[in-house]
Amino acid sequence: MKYILYAFLIYLVYKIIFDLVIPVSKATSQVKSKMREMQEAQQEAQQQYQRQQTAQAQQQPENKVKGGDYIEFEEVK
Repeated sequence: MKYILYAFLIYLVYKIIFDLVIPVSKATSQVKSKMREMQEAQQEAQQQYQRQQTAQAQQQPENKVKGGDYIEFEEVK
C-alpha cells in the first residue's frame, strides 16, 4: 500500500512540475523578451523622431521678429 501511495505522490509531483511550473516559466520568459523588444523598438523610434526634429530645425531659417508687431497707441478723447 505504501508503494502505491508513493508512486501516486511522485506522479502528482511530476504532473505539477511538467504541466504547471515549466509552462508558466516559459510564458514568463516569452513575455519578458517581448517587453524588452517593444521597449527597444520604442527607444529607436524616439531617437529617430529626435533626429528628424533636429534635422528640420537645422533646415528652417529662423525668422523671428523682435518687437515689430506691437504698436503702442493712446486713446484720444
